[in-house]
Amino acid sequence: MNIENIQTLGALKKVGYVTKSVKDELRDNLIGKIKSKETVFEGIWGYEDSVIPELERAILSKHNINLLGLRGQAKTRLARQMLNLLDDYVPYVTGSEIHDDPFNPLSRFAKELIAEKGDDTPISWLPKEDRFYEKLATPDVTVADLIGDVDPIKAANLKLSYADDRVIHFGMIPRANRCIFVINELPDLQARIQVSLFNILQEGDIQIRGFKLRLPLDIQFVFTANPEDYTNRGSIVTPLKDRIGSQILTHYPEELEVAKKITQQEVSALLSENKEIYVPELAKDVLEQISFEARDSEYVDAKSGVSARMSITAYENLLSTAKRRMLINGDSETQVRLTDFMGIIPAITGKIELVYEGEQEGAAFVAETLIEEAIKSIFPKYFPEISKLERKGEPTAYDDIISWFFDQDGFELIDGDSDKEYQQKLNAIAPLNDLAQEYGHDVSQQDQYFLKELLLWGLVAYKKLSKQRINKGLQFNDLYGNYISGL
Repeated sequence: MNIENIQTLGALKKVGYVTKSVKDELRDNLIGKIKSKETVFEGIWGYEDSVIPELERAILSKHNINLLGLRGQAKTRLARQMLNLLDDYVPYVTGSEIHDDPFNPLSRFAKELIAEKGDDTPISWLPKEDRFYEKLATPDVTVADLIGDVDPIKAANLKLSYADDRVIHFGMIPRANRCIFVINELPDLQARIQVSLFNILQEGDIQIRGFKLRLPLDIQFVFTANPEDYTNRGSIVTPLKDRIGSQILTHYPEELEVAKKITQQEVSALLSENKEIYVPELAKDVLEQISFEARDSEYVDAKSGVSARMSITAYENLLSTAKRRMLINGDSETQVRLTDFMGIIPAITGKIELVYEGEQEGAAFVAETLIEEAIKSIFPKYFPEISKLERKGEPTAYDDIISWFFDQDGFELIDGDSDKEYQQKLNAIAPLNDLAQEYGHDVSQQDQYFLKELLLWGLVAYKKLSKQRINKGLQFNDLYGNYISGL
């Protein structure tokens, strides 16, 4: 017999069921998972040796938790995955608004029902999927929303005096009894609303319109906060911080490979819809490097951070740019090009907060600069380094290709070129092919064209060639050759 089929308090007693607090549930189940070497937090990359051990220690300590970090650092996802550490079902008194534990009822309703029916008190079972409550803190949140208020309609229907505690309508927190309750962006709560949480976290008292109710609520609180909020919009009041057991600092991925894993995981559904589009590994590297460059850029506000969502939406735009070209050309398949990165600029401009200098330059300029800086960072991994100071007359690996462009009127890569046209154009540059063949041993054959284009863009980034946007694509030129030939 499955325990969740038990329907009365008496039957529950017979099987020797023992209820636990939600914090004990989390702790005991975490201990079991650690002992059995199970992964507790799935799909959370880059936190294995930092955030996750701290979060597990907080759960073992039965603390309320504050996850503090910049946007896009998986704070809410971590909180939601704590749900997996709860028991599959817990019993509660049927009809109870606050999921009263049948062995330790809190509400007047549950106490009176158990006093009246004893072992025949009906029992219902709450699945763990329904034991997660989440509230986004906004300035308009009230004490009534979180704690509760007097309900005049209930008073009228039940013909009760306002002095009777049965007229109370419980807010979100009492209704989350025996559950995980997450308040996102805690500093956005007004200070007077934060004050209303003091006793709930510490003593278990709640006060509604003069009713002082001793309700030792059983709740695992998880708060998320962004340090930017402390200066721009609000702050966590000190006594509330004092009542939160563990404050855990989150962070952005520290390695490119970790960032790639996160993005691939988030766009997996879109990738499966676009199997006809091949994305070179080099393209993924450049895409992730853009976020790393943005976090160090003098144009971007470091206090606001650069969310992992930027890489995700940029990846989506990258696929859509290639898809649109494929559809226009009537092709059945295609692959991502470096010129397609012009299509991700809207995904970048909407995800970065600029400082004054960045605002002066403009969001589109900053986005293109970040793409260029990403290419400069990836370039030396495949090709000889280009130093800022080179001796005049000293030969370099790039002399032949620069000479090739010196003799041309301009080399154009059009956005709408078919794959065949795109490949023919790159193949026509003999020195480009020679360099790609000489230094591209670690790059797959399918990625060679992206590598060739990376070489062109890298020479532009290092001021060896010039690049300009033309009506339907990009034109590459020698840095000074066209000017001299014009004279």
